[in-house]
Amino acid sequence: MSDILTASATALAAKIRRRECTSEQVVAAHIERIRQVNPVINAVVQQRFEAALQEARQADERAWLSPDGLPPLHGVPCTIKENFAFQGYPQVSGLVSRRHAVADSFAPTVRRLRDAGAIVLGFSNTPELCMWLETHNRVYGRTANPYNSRHIAGGSSGGEGAIVGAGGSPFGLGADVGGSIRFPAFFNGVFGHKPTPGIVPNTGQVPLPEGAMGRNCVTGPIARRAEDLWPLLTILAGPDGVDPVCEAGKLVGDPATVRLADLHILTMADNGRQRVSPELQAVQRQAATWLGSQSRGLGTLHEPRLRYAFEIWSALMHQARSQPFAEQLGQGRRIPVGREMLKWLGGQSPHTLPALILAAVERVPMPHGRFARMGDELRDDLIATIGSQGVLLCPSYTSAAPRHNVPMLRPFDFAYSGIFNVLGFPVTQVPMGFSRQGLPLGFQVVGIPGNDAVTIAVAQALERQFGGWTPPFSSFPGADRLKKTGVIA
Repeated sequence: MSDILTASATALAAKIRRRECTSEQVVAAHIERIRQVNPVINAVVQQRFEAALQEARQADERAWLSPDGLPPLHGVPCTIKENFAFQGYPQVSGLVSRRHAVADSFAPTVRRLRDAGAIVLGFSNTPELCMWLETHNRVYGRTANPYNSRHIAGGSSGGEGAIVGAGGSPFGLGADVGGSIRFPAFFNGVFGHKPTPGIVPNTGQVPLPEGAMGRNCVTGPIARRAEDLWPLLTILAGPDGVDPVCEAGKLVGDPATVRLADLHILTMADNGRQRVSPELQAVQRQAATWLGSQSRGLGTLHEPRLRYAFEIWSALMHQARSQPFAEQLGQGRRIPVGREMLKWLGGQSPHTLPALILAAVERVPMPHGRFARMGDELRDDLIATIGSQGVLLCPSYTSAAPRHNVPMLRPFDFAYSGIFNVLGFPVTQVPMGFSRQGLPLGFQVVGIPGNDAVTIAVAQALERQFGGWTPPFSSFPGADRLKKTGVIA
């Protein structure tokens, strides 16, 4: 079972095609793993296990009768962030007023995964309306980190990150407006990719990013192995005829053709404002030094405008947002935030405290124009600095996964990731060993718009060199090699 629970989706699909194992065996193993871990981490909040097993049997029958021409993910299980529409199943998005909502169609990304042969095991938890760093809501409860349940799993795709990190799913579907793919991937020790805007349609989500917000919020994969990121992205990519931001021809290149020797590597230790833990800085230096030895060279980025990452993110989000968050919480009618705060103090509000705080602070006056202009200038300058043959390594957050509720005490630290949403850069999250507490470490690999293949290629190289995801169970392939690299003790 350990091989099945640690293999990539690509490898599992190959095993099923070669009849080294059946889809039913693969699906059953992941269902059993979910049943083992979910009572502790609360990652999968709606399941379809019986339907998945039936689909697996049908996949095995098809593989036996017609082995040629099978789709790329034939018989491979996965999970889906609950805010994506899956016909006939709940689409609550952590909002109490939607607790009985059921999707009447499929999001195009969900349909594309199923058309590619993937079998959906269930749907994973989110924060309330997918807008916080920690996954917790009044409908499904709190999701915990599989490496230490006292720590957060991240958000907003926190359920996805947790169940992939726990070995319960080879990959999942997430969305990212301020780090919502990368934080869960980082905190749970797996890979995640935030694509260049316009590659993957956002259609079928709740809340739905409308208008210019569709350039800040993007849909992408979370996976336990880096080799799956590009195949998944090619499956998800392409216009759906609905999302106005998603255009044809935006996915270019191929990680297989990217040569490290042709790249220039930049690294950034911190933004000069939010301090990054020494452990995170150390693993990033280790990776940067190795990449520098394999490439055209290593440089250090000093960009003072990144001190204002939060202000830039806030300004460009404000510029793009068509509906205030307080109205989204009220399903079109603004909630009375002050009254709900008082109700929350008495344990009577249907909303979480982070959601209420976000609804309150969005009305605080800020010099959005100044920081929006700064963001536009920063985007142009970073494109020129990183270049078409470069990547930037930078922190994803200031520490490994904090304890539950701690992010409310450090509300601006997410800006290390959020800044790249509003700049429109593709980013791949890479796991890199563990802290002294046993929590996953890692960092972001950032490229210029359209260079998704480059950031994913660098992630694949780092996985080969340093080992990538290490599951939170004792018996797994490759442990000896990881120990020799010094990534794990």
